[in-house]
Amino acid sequence: MPAGSRALHEWGFGARRERRELAAHESGQSHLGLYMANCNEFLEGMLGAYQARVAPFNVNYRYVADELVYLLGNAGADAVMYQARFAPTLAEALEKSQLPPMRLIHVDDDSGNGPLPGAVRYEELLASVSDEPLDLELSPDDLYVLYTGGTTGLPKAVLWRQSDIYLNAMGGRIFGTGEMVASLEEIVERSRADGPGSMTCAPLMHGAAQWAAFINLCGGRPFVMAPTTTHFDPAEALALASREGVVSLSIVGDAFGRPLVDALESGDYDLSGLLILVTGGAALSAPLKQRFVDLLPQLTILDAGGSSESGSQMGQVSSRAQGGSGRFAPNPGAVVVSEDMTRILSPGEDEIGWLAQQGLIPLGYLGDPEKTARTFPVIDGIRHSVPGDRARWFADGEIELLGRDSVTINSGGEKIFAEEVEAAIAEHPAVYDVVVTSRPSTRWGNEVVAVVALANGQQADPDSIIAEAARHLARYKLPKAVVFRDRLQRSPSGKADYRWAKAQVAQEN
Repeated sequence: MPAGSRALHEWGFGARRERRELAAHESGQSHLGLYMANCNEFLEGMLGAYQARVAPFNVNYRYVADELVYLLGNAGADAVMYQARFAPTLAEALEKSQLPPMRLIHVDDDSGNGPLPGAVRYEELLASVSDEPLDLELSPDDLYVLYTGGTTGLPKAVLWRQSDIYLNAMGGRIFGTGEMVASLEEIVERSRADGPGSMTCAPLMHGAAQWAAFINLCGGRPFVMAPTTTHFDPAEALALASREGVVSLSIVGDAFGRPLVDALESGDYDLSGLLILVTGGAALSAPLKQRFVDLLPQLTILDAGGSSESGSQMGQVSSRAQGGSGRFAPNPGAVVVSEDMTRILSPGEDEIGWLAQQGLIPLGYLGDPEKTARTFPVIDGIRHSVPGDRARWFADGEIELLGRDSVTINSGGEKIFAEEVEAAIAEHPAVYDVVVTSRPSTRWGNEVVAVVALANGQQADPDSIIAEAARHLARYKLPKAVVFRDRLQRSPSGKADYRWAKAQVAQEN
């Protein structure tokens, strides 16, 4: 890492303006794009950039050239560190764009693609400079930048102070108490270099995977990633988890959970040391949780609620002895605010409001003061992060997460949360995956439609799918139609692609 940070520094990259001189939506640092699938170089790039006071940012490796042009321009990228297999798309983007010149760092892989014109190979770059650490005074105000695509709209860069994201989501709180570490000495004292490792199946371009990585790195523990990155190989992941003896495994909802549990049922893996399964970014459905704990009785499953704009916000624990309630226990600072965002609700108020976070929250969105003001409003004199999830706060303090407002369906004047309908349909034994969207209706304005993929060898008709949903939901929330597809399109991090689902429904019409 010292050589990487020195190379960036010698290129003239680093902190140009300090935080106190900047508005919340501004950055005073150089920006390094990380255009890679999971690999050691991704984390090395992050750490080396931080040591040079350069702000690295994640690049979605599924983007086509036009999307890449937008992202690099929006980020004001000074440099891009890219895997060789993505060189053709990056070359097309650079040819199309009017972007200012940027430094290119080429990371070799087995694709056979050579460096782009002007690019320097990563290993050659490291060998060309001293590996003596830089004598730079780092700041807790230095940026952690996380691009979020959301479920709709263009990607946005969320700007965090490094100190805040560490304390919020990267291991800066003591598990179980929420108490924050107070010093570097305490972090060192708490680290366990001989402790068991953890593994992620999610891509590092997703915030939850980065947070999982840094929880382990900052705790001095091993962090494990699968070698195959062109697709998710559940058998490989389980074999690796068994061989490395990991104590925890992190995934993103059913998109990773279902193939994992299928492989677990059909294979022979020693996972006696695996104690915790963490799902973040998307929920794990109740039937899958049950299958996991039936196969691994020692397993505790943690649903970690949060977002790029709120960090780690709340959790729901289930195990063989403790079934999941569907509600979340809030982390410090998690609250629910009123629908008009004028006041903080009290637990037990019978109002559907907005899930919000106080305290350790982002500065804002890069280059967008208007969205920054909307998403981070001051309510009752306290600055909040309100990313757009609807929620209800119960008298016992637990929070029910209802879903993202941007994919809420307004049908006949009733608000229907897509995620709630998806969870109900996922209870059907033949359903492998489901995304719920809407289509125009002359009677209701919009009506609910489910896009469903069935498990291999399973059969189901629309009536049986709707009947299963009716066991869990009021009639007005039920799908008016079911569209079947062999597989559903999701992001690499497992999140539903609602635009794709809406297009599939439109095709059927």
